[in-house]
Amino acid sequence: MTASPRAVELAIAAAEAASDKLAADILAFDVSDQLFITDIFVLCSGSNDRQVKSIVDEIEHRLKQLGERPVRREGEREGRWVLLDYAEIVVHVQHTEDRMYYALERLWKDCPSIELPEAVRMSRLRAAGDSA
Repeated sequence: MTASPRAVELAIAAAEAASDKLAADILAFDVSDQLFITDIFVLCSGSNDRQVKSIVDEIEHRLKQLGERPVRREGEREGRWVLLDYAEIVVHVQHTEDRMYYALERLWKDCPSIELPEAVRMSRLRAAGDSA
């Protein structure tokens, strides 16, 4: 089984929204063969609590324009790791330190990655250059 076209559309929209708010290390994995609860995980990082919140707000705004609302939202109060569950996709917006500690991408590295638009991939390279 592979992710549905709608799930891919939502994941790309979420990744673009995160990129617009300068999220770092944006990745998307097709986890549909491993999990029955969702098709795609989108991962991204913010350098501080305020940026994490800004990224979350932009993702929610963008997906709302596509007619989607999260069925569940967790971690918003702390602002370190916010999970947005849209059923077909789950978005993890993590503080950079938490992202390094939990390393979710290591858990899902065997899953196929979703090809993200060039602008999103370039934001990943910019973020890597900023931390060097």
